[in-house]
Amino acid sequence: MRNIPGVIDVARANGQYQVVIGQAVTDVYDEVIKQLGPGYSNAEGTAEAIKETQAEAKDTSFWGTIKRWTQALIGTITGSMIPVIGLLAASGMLKGVLNIMTTWFHLSTTDPTYVIINAMGDAAFYFLPVIVGFTAAQKLGSDPVIVGIIGAFLIYPSIAKIATAGKVSGTLLGMGVNASFFGLPVHIANYTYSIFPMIFAAWMAAKLEPWIKSWMPLVLRMIFTPLVEIFLVGMTVVLVVGPLITVLSGAITSGIQTLLSLTPMISDAIIAGLYQVLVIFGLHWAVIPVITAQLSSAHPESVLNGIVSISMIAQGAGALAVWVKTKHNPALKGLSISAFISACCGITEPAMYGVNLKYGRVFVFASIGAAIGGVVNGLLGVSMYGFTGSFIGFPSFAAPGWAHNPGNFAGFWIASAVTLVAAFLLVYFFGYKDADANAAKAAPKKKRLGKTVE
Repeated sequence: MRNIPGVIDVARANGQYQVVIGQAVTDVYDEVIKQLGPGYSNAEGTAEAIKETQAEAKDTSFWGTIKRWTQALIGTITGSMIPVIGLLAASGMLKGVLNIMTTWFHLSTTDPTYVIINAMGDAAFYFLPVIVGFTAAQKLGSDPVIVGIIGAFLIYPSIAKIATAGKVSGTLLGMGVNASFFGLPVHIANYTYSIFPMIFAAWMAAKLEPWIKSWMPLVLRMIFTPLVEIFLVGMTVVLVVGPLITVLSGAITSGIQTLLSLTPMISDAIIAGLYQVLVIFGLHWAVIPVITAQLSSAHPESVLNGIVSISMIAQGAGALAVWVKTKHNPALKGLSISAFISACCGITEPAMYGVNLKYGRVFVFASIGAAIGGVVNGLLGVSMYGFTGSFIGFPSFAAPGWAHNPGNFAGFWIASAVTLVAAFLLVYFFGYKDADANAAKAAPKKKRLGKTVE
């Protein structure tokens, strides 16, 4: 075997052979898996992987394909987020503590203590593209370091400055042209806090890397494979994915403004019920300009931010129901209660990605609970006078003197309580059972085992 071209050495121990290949190890591994079948790519889950593959192959209809793609997408998103859920939950709680310190202990936002704690709480979210890029690459089988670097490129200060500077030289397909690339007008989006672009980057990198290796000489791969991959994937995200998200965000902004002109009970129910769907794909940033405009007036008041608060409470209630009903999974029980607490602090990502989306119906019925809360919110005409949300943001619902809305504060607590109870009961009775803990939605994990062999 040592005489085979490309084989560096062969070692034998305990009846097993180790073939030392070197830089071409991933090519050999991929070829072996291609011949053996995808079920052998994960030694620990071979039987399960083969069983899943066979089950998926049974339904080849249009709706079966759509269902399979949807499950794979949700499984990929949740699988990419699970490793960082604890960090996000901790960050959410830290932000909640900071909010308490500024509200009741008069801590100034310019105080170094505030700046330091705020940086601790924001770090996981600000650098989320880097972290998610790494975890998504592990999930999808691309190089985690390369995709992590692409995430770092997207939030690099000079790139972020272009996106946030507000300097626009024209419009293109409704987007503000704020940069040029080789003389071509382009729109640079803001990727801070983003998730979906990095999952796309990890997917594209997984498809692109084998193609690069098919023509790249082996001796050049170590340097030029990352170079080509970073450039092509990074430019695709910047020039295609980012602008596409911006166009969708613009359409969503217009749609939300149209909804707000409807009867409050209807608009509040629709927005509260669907808002967290926008969060999944990072399109919820389309809501921020509307809230900002509402809070930047002479008398700052935001109906929309109050609706968003309702949706946060509903997702937290879904996680709480999972915590109450889970009996035989301590890990899920601990995650769900921490996700609930984080949602009460205005951070719903742990509940969304760590619990609710994984169990499908939990997210659906929590969103229905949010719609019910939205009806009550609209009926009572609740408004918000600050940016914070969920239970931790309750001081922002105390109407200032000019507002002449003394019942707003009580309205917040009534609408929030109805949301909490409705979402909790819906998930408890219809959205989750203890046996579901063993049937979470997940996309098949791809392991680059060859990377560990030298």
